[in-house]
Amino acid sequence: MLAPSNEADLAEMVAAAAGPLAVRGGGTRPIAGMARGEPLSVAGIAGITLYEPGALTLVARAGTPLRDVDAALAEEGQRLAFEPMDHRALIGTDGDPTIGGVVAANVSGPRRIQAGACRDSLLGVRFVDGRGSVLKNGGRVMKNVTGYDLVKLLCGSFGTLGVLSEVSLKVLPRPEASATLAWDGLDLEATLAIMTAALGTPFEVTGAACLPAQDGRASATLLRIEGFSDSVRYRVGALAKALAGPEPDRVVHDPGEQAALWREVRDVTPFADAPGDVWRVSVKPTDLPRALGTGGFRHLVDWGGGLIWTLVPEGTDLRAQIAVPGHATLVRASAETRARLGTFHPEPAPLAAISAGVRAKFDPRGILNPGVMG
Repeated sequence: MLAPSNEADLAEMVAAAAGPLAVRGGGTRPIAGMARGEPLSVAGIAGITLYEPGALTLVARAGTPLRDVDAALAEEGQRLAFEPMDHRALIGTDGDPTIGGVVAANVSGPRRIQAGACRDSLLGVRFVDGRGSVLKNGGRVMKNVTGYDLVKLLCGSFGTLGVLSEVSLKVLPRPEASATLAWDGLDLEATLAIMTAALGTPFEVTGAACLPAQDGRASATLLRIEGFSDSVRYRVGALAKALAGPEPDRVVHDPGEQAALWREVRDVTPFADAPGDVWRVSVKPTDLPRALGTGGFRHLVDWGGGLIWTLVPEGTDLRAQIAVPGHATLVRASAETRARLGTFHPEPAPLAAISAGVRAKFDPRGILNPGVMG
């Protein structure tokens, strides 16, 4: 395995590569087993290079473990805004998630509905393209992009356009208080009605999800409110009054209980030990009931109905059963199923041609994570 310890080593290794490279960070996400070629780990390019709490800015090398970023932010009462998922339990991997891996996959959790995705917090990047050239784009403030916005382009490109070496992120203060309104045992139509209505209010809901029934526990429809204590107290009461339909069965205030609930949503832990394949489906929230189909599968719903995690029997082609526009990504499956169905949703021919053209510009030799995204 190639293991550069700094950006210069990384550039030299990419430039000297005689064949494909399989880029990896902590090896915790599906991408680690999808790429063909000699493994190239950026885990050795690690460390926080700049953290200015007053400016809400953090700069870290790509191989920095996410736990180190979280720990540094926690000391100053801050956090990443986009609540990145930890894939390890769901996928059955080990290792440490890295901040570069988070950015490369645009990993974003339940708070995306209010704070945006990872790419919305990304200020700047440094990366090595397929020629071995070091490039940088963006900076340390939100309005520091001129020309092409490569920051957004690199985020979510899964290492096919360049190997990240450093990322700059906007961070946010941790809230003083939070509360979660919970309804037990609602059907999906009632869940969708509650989530849609809540997200249409001015009360700044930061989580809207539904956990599936499990181990004798009913399904749980969840709405989260965060902020200053007095504000949270007022908004919880106002939100409950503003929603038509049943009143919440409970309001959870305990920080530990809330953290456990939203960790289940974020990391899709109800499916972690369950047999079968796991799909990640993005749809228009109002299409939620039709998107779930009649297959009798288990679902975990997030993003107010815009994100559906679905557990299906091994080898099931869920894409063939979704009757609404959307994107279905195969997150957990055997190598044979992944080879047959593909990981990412097929792109329309015109879009696929544009994507291939962009990759050819950044990686003319086609050596960066070939086979991952086409």
